Amino acid sequence: MRYRELGRSGVSVSEIGYGAWGIGESAWVGATEDESVRALHRAIDLGVNFVDTARGYGESERIVGRVVRERADEVLVATKVPPRNGMWPAPDGLDPAETFPGEHIRASLETSLRISGLDHFDVVQFHVWSDDWVGRGDWLETIAELKQEGKIRLFGVSINDHQPHNALALVRSGAVDSVQVIYNLFDQAPADALLPACEEHGVGVIVRVALDEGGLTGRITAGTTFPEGDWRNRYFRDDRPAQVEQRVAAIVADLGIAPDEVAENALRFVLSSPAVSTVIPGMRTVRNVERNTAVSDGRALTADQLALMAKHRWQRNFYS
Repeated sequence: MRYRELGRSGVSVSEIGYGAWGIGESAWVGATEDESVRALHRAIDLGVNFVDTARGYGESERIVGRVVRERADEVLVATKVPPRNGMWPAPDGLDPAETFPGEHIRASLETSLRISGLDHFDVVQFHVWSDDWVGRGDWLETIAELKQEGKIRLFGVSINDHQPHNALALVRSGAVDSVQVIYNLFDQAPADALLPACEEHGVGVIVRVALDEGGLTGRITAGTTFPEGDWRNRYFRDDRPAQVEQRVAAIVADLGIAPDEVAENALRFVLSSPAVSTVIPGMRTVRNVERNTAVSDGRALTADQLALMAKHRWQRNFYS
């Protein structure tokens, strides 16, 4: 496993982190706690030292805390504070007092600490963000207090889906240590302005959805279905599985790779950016852990490969 600095924080994180939304029995039908615990332990065995969870991820915080407390290894844990008004994503025009007032931030963090059994979190992130909130509200003072109290080390935000431009003012303000953003072979928009800004201002970048929720694994086809109650029924609704299949076939043809090599190359694409600190694919099984962590081997994509990948940008919003 290779490691990168999380911006200018002084914290070193594994290139491959652990996205813990899908563990336990939550929105991903079929996940089990026993397998999740095995996968987490295996990830740590293989050098993963960064785990990303959230207050809104069902049993995830509890399971993550259970595993981290069992290990002597230094494992960094990030969690998220949900907006008080429960609105995802954050629409324009909201006052930060509606979403992240100081007392709400503190109460959410105390709940996360209690549920996880941890005495602090290494990164606490707002689960939505709007640049309208820079310089407004009492959230920044609360974050400073929590850092001083030793309950959190670093502060970050999880940028609204498909809105990488909506954190540029925050990045430039110096008030944030890290941002979490969707970035993948299809959704390349963060490379336009956000990633260069983060590199310039020393802000760490945590990449989520690097495999397009499974779309960039080579296993989504026109006939793919998901169990009742699984949130991917919405993500891959209508004819989107067929669209994904066609676009992945084009990637396979352009790069001259096998379909089962798409995920590896998709992760290498994300890691090719020097602004990226860590990528956090969801890993619910030991098999997924072993496959994804193997990508952190120092093998870089060539300039020609990256140029071909740039052609596969696909601007769309799966949530509307």
